[in-house]
Amino acid sequence: MEHSYKPSGVCSKNISFEIEDGIVNNVHFTGGCMGNTEGLARMCNGRRAEEVIDLLSGIKCGFKSTSCPDQLAKAVKEAIKTSDIR
Repeated sequence: MEHSYKPSGVCSKNISFEIEDGIVNNVHFTGGCMGNTEGLARMCNGRRAEEVIDLLSGIKCGFKSTSCPDQLAKAVKEAIKTSDIR
């Protein structure tokens, strides 16, 4: 199932991804630092959703209270909650 998330407090404008059988795939960021977000997306593809959340939650970008990785963790957490994915 494809999910779309509008991040806040970061440069990226949208995060889309799929979760199937608890595995995150096809992560794509719109906007943000292209090299960083593309690298982040590749590193998350094929990982269990809970692992993505554990690895990325709480990461900050400079003086911001969040980051693109943290926003992806929030997006995955929300997708799990609203879709009852495990």
